[in-house]
Amino acid sequence: MHTKSIYYTLIVILFFCLKSFAQKDMYAGIEIGSKGIKFSVIDVNNIKKGDYSIIAFWTENVGIAKNISIDGSLAQDDINNAVNIVYGNLLTIKKKYNVADENIFIVGSSGVAMANNTADLINKIKSLTNKDLDFIDADTEGKMLLKGSIPPTEYGDALILDIGGGNTKGGYVNVLENKFEFFPLNLEYGTITLTEAINKTIVIPSEINSMSVYKEKAFEYAPILREKIKNVLNSKPTSLNKRKIYLSGGALWAFTTLFYSKNNEDDHFVPLQLQDIIDYDAILKNNFTVYENLAKTNKNAEKVINTYSQRHLIAANTILIASLESIPNLKSKKIYFAKEGQIAWLVSYVVDRSKKIKSVF
Repeated sequence: MHTKSIYYTLIVILFFCLKSFAQKDMYAGIEIGSKGIKFSVIDVNNIKKGDYSIIAFWTENVGIAKNISIDGSLAQDDINNAVNIVYGNLLTIKKKYNVADENIFIVGSSGVAMANNTADLINKIKSLTNKDLDFIDADTEGKMLLKGSIPPTEYGDALILDIGGGNTKGGYVNVLENKFEFFPLNLEYGTITLTEAINKTIVIPSEINSMSVYKEKAFEYAPILREKIKNVLNSKPTSLNKRKIYLSGGALWAFTTLFYSKNNEDDHFVPLQLQDIIDYDAILKNNFTVYENLAKTNKNAEKVINTYSQRHLIAANTILIASLESIPNLKSKKIYFAKEGQIAWLVSYVVDRSKKIKSVF
């Protein structure tokens, strides 16, 4: 073989070796949630130090759990649609981002896990993708949320809550002699489930599509919701003493996008004020055309409006306000939107599966 041919052969071998090596640091996650399917790709440098980059994140608006309230089951058409979307995006992840198959994880959210026919979803995912589908229960989801989105130095003084489509979950950590113990918090209401609960209180057929009636029923439902949230927090009274409150989920994404009208891409944690959230609530209920018009010129706002209806946004913000107002001495505490909450579970998965790292809790 000529010297030049040997040289080019070595270059090609080196290229594929480097390409293979890079795959070891690339991870991807697919989360099948109540309201949509989220896809995340991260490049990990040092997961122990939280050193990773978000390469890509996108969402497919697939409401797989939209019919769950009818008989407790996921509709077969919704399952088939979701699985096909998972498969198509899985191929994209492998081809476009060069992620090794063993570094791609698929999970179902705790909201979807409430369905009584999850085995159908598991089997279809396995059949089409040859990958296992794990379901994250609410307690584990809260732990993953905290581990993946809050700096370890903040664990001891932080409370985290995530308002999802099917439920609201979170928790906090107590630190004693360098030992970490996680305490979960779970509320059975999320953006979609609360919307459905409010809709069920509208019993007169002619009023079902009335937004004014929906707003009235949401107002009447708020004390019931607030009482449930207080019971959840009071069951773990230490949660009320945490000085930093981290919030995540679609409700927070919608609020920060619509109210602040900017994406805050460079901010991992967006400081929040309760009064801003209350002012936003008034716009949702009384002047929603402001945000519908914003969506015509602002792509991020357009994503929110295409993802959530006005009813969903009102329900989501009802949970948000009720949660914050149930925490005593709120003015003395700091509130943040934890943007990385959307991929927190994936980061936690990578941490737990790394042979070099011992999980602390």
